[in-house]
Amino acid sequence: MSDPIRVLLADDHIMLRQGTAALLRREPDIHVVAEAGNGQEAIDLADQLKPDIVVMDVRMPVLSGIDATRRIREMLPGVQVLVLSAHDDDQYIFSLLQAGASGYLLKTAPVSALIKAIHQVHDGESPLDPAIARKVVLRMSGREQTPVAVQDAKTDIEELTARELEVLKLLAQGLSNNAIAQALSISDRTVQAHLTNIFAKMHVSSRLEAVLIAIRRDWLTLAS
Repeated sequence: MSDPIRVLLADDHIMLRQGTAALLRREPDIHVVAEAGNGQEAIDLADQLKPDIVVMDVRMPVLSGIDATRRIREMLPGVQVLVLSAHDDDQYIFSLLQAGASGYLLKTAPVSALIKAIHQVHDGESPLDPAIARKVVLRMSGREQTPVAVQDAKTDIEELTARELEVLKLLAQGLSNNAIAQALSISDRTVQAHLTNIFAKMHVSSRLEAVLIAIRRDWLTLAS
């Protein structure tokens, strides 16, 4: 049996944080290592405990979730951040994604969605709440008037094969590795091999980065 996923919870709402922690502790493959009540405490605990994932709120005292995410990703690139927020404002969404968050979930989601998202982040995926995903695609495809500034991809991106583009389009739809495998009638291992090649060619380390850059370069559109 593999080691449990080590999770740090950061939220200034004590009852909500403790309730979430209690529910996650019921999962045999998730271990809540600590809880933080503000952004600075999240940074300090992440540095001390080196969790696999920080589940991060946005609006917190002392230091915001945006600043805490940026600091954690700079200091600890191996620690992933999954945002769990009540806010779906564009300013929060894109600031957090730019700060290095691997996924963004709304607090209206059921606990099962949070558990699934934690596993997805741990597996290298970038889960987005459906409402958030649509905002991202709309903004990055230029269908909103104020496109978000994203880090440009390196100019020496290698051309993707037709199959890799198919995989990338399915990534943009939020499909899991298994769902992509079923859609393309290939194995999960083959999907992972394609993802490895895509990430290497695009010089990225996550699904979300690959999708955002692909949209920026007009490889994908809202209708893809």
